[in-house]
Amino acid sequence: MRLTDKQVRNARYSPDGTGNRLSDGGRMYLQIDKSGSKYWRMNYRFAGKDKTLAFGVYPDVSLAAARKKRDDVREKLAAGIDPGEAKRLKKRAVRLAAANSFEVVAHGWMNERKTYVEIGQYEKTLARFKSDVFPWLGRRPIAQIDAPEILTVLKRIDGRGARFTAHRVRSEISRIFRYAIKEGYCKADPARDLLDAIPPAQTTHFAAITEPVKVGEMLRAFDGFSGTFPVLCALKLAPMLFVRPGELRQAKWSQFDLDKREWRYLVTKTKTEHLVPLATQAVTILRELQALTGNHSYVFPGARDRHRPMSEAAINAALRRLGYDTRTEITGHGFRAMARTILHEELEQKPEVIEHQLAHTVPDNLGAAYNRTKFIKERRAMMQKWADYLDRLKVGAQVVSIGTASAER
Repeated sequence: MRLTDKQVRNARYSPDGTGNRLSDGGRMYLQIDKSGSKYWRMNYRFAGKDKTLAFGVYPDVSLAAARKKRDDVREKLAAGIDPGEAKRLKKRAVRLAAANSFEVVAHGWMNERKTYVEIGQYEKTLARFKSDVFPWLGRRPIAQIDAPEILTVLKRIDGRGARFTAHRVRSEISRIFRYAIKEGYCKADPARDLLDAIPPAQTTHFAAITEPVKVGEMLRAFDGFSGTFPVLCALKLAPMLFVRPGELRQAKWSQFDLDKREWRYLVTKTKTEHLVPLATQAVTILRELQALTGNHSYVFPGARDRHRPMSEAAINAALRRLGYDTRTEITGHGFRAMARTILHEELEQKPEVIEHQLAHTVPDNLGAAYNRTKFIKERRAMMQKWADYLDRLKVGAQVVSIGTASAER
């Protein structure tokens, strides 16, 4: 006997037990309990054992839907499959997929990162992913996500005119995949292959090396420089301090306080005072140079006239002597672009802190164009971390995130 929709809808619990189980054939039935709830059930036999499957609750699961589930069970039994075990494995797969979803793994990365970044930075990253990434990649098992999927997300961001955000998101997605590899959720980082998939956020007018491995190669090449000691010191300090080339070559000893680890001078371009915190490595180089040029006004005096600064072409000439093309590879000014890019993308430093250290005129909320001491605590820490990072690149050590690097020291 087969049930009708009306019978199922009108079925009521009977205290004496009669009529509380309504059969629909094929060992499927509707079980009514004293609360009035109606449950679909099916008995079956597999490997000599009697078993029962639950199909859900009426009316959430209609009569037609319950019959479809019954037919699926009968097909499995005919194929020699235990439908109960198949259901259990399916639930387990769903749970695993949820646990290994991109969104869950991303939250794991963000929570780990939360221990060494400011809460505002954490919240901005989370907000970016909630609006730009999770709606499209969030539920996907991270191990199944490929480069084209990620590129679609990046193009969607870029398409609304947020190119800088697109590059930022690609970098963060890559970090999530590296975290997932570490935790065993996946084996590769597809975002890494998309490094140049989106056009640059801005066009730089100066050649610059921004790949960490190549930066390490360049720093090692400096040790082979056969020119004068002041120019060698300028070569080593240029990427470490990333000031404008003219400011470096015209630096005067009177502007430095090596005990306080500070260099203060007037920025020619903006007519503003600037403060450069000096990392331990920079102070070491300057103290060595001070023994040679400390009796003169300029830190880097000219080779022919020590009362004048070294030539404005000295740094670029030194780079060319080392085999670098200053038109297409790196220039003295390119060290600024190099630092700006790597500090932001690899070391995750805040853009406003980097811009202040670059002495760029970025108005703040109060309208002040520039303040030489703003973010000074963060800038001191950043400059030391930057110098330490360059040291690791030079020796060819594995490049790690700034949080990990801080923990190692």
